[in-house]
Amino acid sequence: MSWFDQRTQLGDGSPVGGPLRRESVASTAVRGDAPDSGAPVAGPAPRAEELHFKVRYALPEYISFMWQHAGYLIRRRRIGRLPTWWLLAKSTAAAAMHFVVQGRSRHLYDFQIDVHGIIRTSNSGVTLVPWADVSAIRRYSRGYMMVLKRGTLPIPFRCLSGAQAGVMDVFAAAIRPARGARPLR
Repeated sequence: MSWFDQRTQLGDGSPVGGPLRRESVASTAVRGDAPDSGAPVAGPAPRAEELHFKVRYALPEYISFMWQHAGYLIRRRRIGRLPTWWLLAKSTAAAAMHFVVQGRSRHLYDFQIDVHGIIRTSNSGVTLVPWADVSAIRRYSRGYMMVLKRGTLPIPFRCLSGAQAGVMDVFAAAIRPARGARPLR
């Protein structure tokens, strides 16, 4: 049974509550290197553990994630102080508006993260994200931001135990920036 065919149950054995949606079909891109062999592998090293946790986002927390992530993206452009603040305020306000309109605070998201990728389940369906679609995992003051080819997934620290945060650090270290990009700091 392949990873994408697991439609009947996830993690704790409970049935999936919505339609199966696949984020991307790209699965051949190489994103990391095996620590000992030097041979490329798709995603994090196989000895990383599986993470399972639930998240219900709050608006202030989500705004904090978006402010910090937009700040990182905009500062890389080096466009000046006033345009930077304008774009930062505008993009964060747009993200907050989408959060409210989409009712993200009403959804409970169940995450399962392992060496194959990310499974996010909510009452609106299931999203499968292979590691080939994860371009970076950034660490901000409130948690981790998984930067995908199309979008982001914030993971708050409050939802992770100390051991789980360590596993997230392993996953983050395994993700390499795209060729020619500056390394994450």
